[in-house]
Amino acid sequence: MPRRFAGWDESAVDVLLRLEGEPSQEVMRETRKDRERLVRQPMVSLLHDLARTDPVFEDHSVWRYGKTPWWWQNQSAVVRIAPNVEIGFRFNLEGLHMQGAWWYAGSDQISRFRAAVAAEASGSVLGDVVAELRAKGFEINGDVLKRAPRGYPADHPRTTLLRHRSLLAVRHLGCDERLRTPEVVDRVLTTREELGPLLTWLTDHVAP
Repeated sequence: MPRRFAGWDESAVDVLLRLEGEPSQEVMRETRKDRERLVRQPMVSLLHDLARTDPVFEDHSVWRYGKTPWWWQNQSAVVRIAPNVEIGFRFNLEGLHMQGAWWYAGSDQISRFRAAVAAEASGSVLGDVVAELRAKGFEINGDVLKRAPRGYPADHPRTTLLRHRSLLAVRHLGCDERLRTPEVVDRVLTTREELGPLLTWLTDHVAP
């Protein structure tokens, strides 16, 4: 089946350049149709192609416009894997970013995360997964406490992970001419494969 996604045209960058800084309501009205056609619709096509290739991408949403300029300057999309476990995309003037994320979790999920990190069997697996992602160039971040959470020793071997209230592995997929070609689909699928162990761990140990 032929792919729908052909890449982001150079004109998409021109639209985003007009929306830089604090664009007026008039500028946002003037650019709305072009932004929909040149910035948002390619993201829709990308997610459709991904969903046809890999069922993991089927439950997805491509955000529209918000009241603040940020939502006009950043085209976001999300793929739901499990409660609070997602694959996220963001396209802006810096290019395309993709992340595997566990975030916006309630206290029950945070407690399950900490218990699984503290346990030797499951915790050591996550430690290895995170280390491998970092070695592959992923940025590991999230909402991190200044010290170990209450009830866990400060010298726990995985204190750094225990301090996380959210966990994200982010990769910048580039801002070069390759974003203007269907090659992006294959780059995303490769990144999804690399994120697989993290998303599986989070689904198994943290999501209800």
